[in-house]
Amino acid sequence: MAEITTKQVQELRAKTGAGVKDCKKALQETDGDEVKAGEYLRQKGLASAVKKASRVASEGVIDSYIHIGNRVGVLVEVNCETDFVARREEMKELAQNIAKQIAACGNVEYVSTAHIPAEIVEKETAIESGKDDLGNKPAAIKEKIVLGRVEKRLKELSLLDQPYIKDQSITVDELVKQTGTKLNENVKVSRFVRYVLGDDNQAQ
Repeated sequence: MAEITTKQVQELRAKTGAGVKDCKKALQETDGDEVKAGEYLRQKGLASAVKKASRVASEGVIDSYIHIGNRVGVLVEVNCETDFVARREEMKELAQNIAKQIAACGNVEYVSTAHIPAEIVEKETAIESGKDDLGNKPAAIKEKIVLGRVEKRLKELSLLDQPYIKDQSITVDELVKQTGTKLNENVKVSRFVRYVLGDDNQAQ
């Protein structure tokens, strides 16, 4: 079985809209072939998710949340396809829940791992590759360990990969997709900014 890189998973996810785990499994099952992996995802019943993810989501809502104590504030943009759906209570509720999630997750800096700049990925890879506990390990094992650690670190920075604070059995990504399925539209989190009193380095 071919070794699947984070970059391959991110690229397939960007093109299909499928989840990280599904993309990784699809690539593993097709020996890293992106075209065949896309076909695999459709065959496994993810065609609707892929189709919806390709539709333009230019409407939506911008919501805010100020945490108790007025020391943490969040602005978040959640998009959908139509103005009608943007006015639905489900969209407002989703945006508010995501804003609260961001307020609670001080380590989150990006919407998804696909939004993380290449230089950050390279930096994290360099840090993990240089750790002492990898010194005597074979190159193939070392590469696998580094990949796993980098993937874990990138997920820590990604909003969509966080366990949903109101239901730890699902991720924020799954919460968004559930809402999209309910509304029959492509729903996505576009961007956010998290303000912490006295902190000049704001995540967005």
